[in-house]
Amino acid sequence: MRPGAAVLASVSLLLLAAGPAPAGRSPLPERMADTGGGSQLLTARAARTSSTTGTVTWWNRRDGRWLKAGSAPARFGAGGLVEGGSREQGTNTTPTGLFDLPYAFGIERAPAGTTVPYRPVRPTSWWCQDNDSRSYNRWVDPRPADCRAAESEHLITYGTQYAYALVIGFNYERPVRKRGAGIFLHVDGPGATAGCVSVPRDAMRRILDWAEPGRTPHIAIGTDGGPTALTRY
Repeated sequence: MRPGAAVLASVSLLLLAAGPAPAGRSPLPERMADTGGGSQLLTARAARTSSTTGTVTWWNRRDGRWLKAGSAPARFGAGGLVEGGSREQGTNTTPTGLFDLPYAFGIERAPAGTTVPYRPVRPTSWWCQDNDSRSYNRWVDPRPADCRAAESEHLITYGTQYAYALVIGFNYERPVRKRGAGIFLHVDGPGATAGCVSVPRDAMRRILDWAEPGRTPHIAIGTDGGPTALTRY
């Protein structure tokens, strides 16, 4: 090769290397169909629907750009993930989709800096999962007579997982019976969840400190590709 050609080729390679990054490398929220309309977003990402582990990342939107604020390893349902609209209760699957975060709760005192509504768990606090109850998929305190204890979660008995938690608005606004109840973002237990998303305790505290109600935080749960890809939500 002529020396001049070698120099030209080297310059061309440098220009290519300095060019714009591939579209796939832009921040995940910028590749999503919807982020909930606010300026804060949590993404819970799994490799595939059969996965029980993945990553939760929290993002802030500033000056028209999404910026990563933090991330942590995540756990999903023992049955993997499934499209939220077709989920069935009792399958131990985590529903995919884009959801709001109505409020937080916990057995322990809210971490310093928490501004989202935070409900303290008391011995009388339950989450009703009884399909025959008028309180289906709702916090109840005390548990009403039509909400059977065997079909509900006594929150205070989950001292590790519910030390801190955020309610995920899956099937919450207009509950569909038998689709599922009690889907939360909470502290890791001993393994995969029964359908919730979990993160280490310190990460849960950081998320509660990060979330600001005025910025309308949402959570998007999904996979890297396929019908449940995060970019579809």
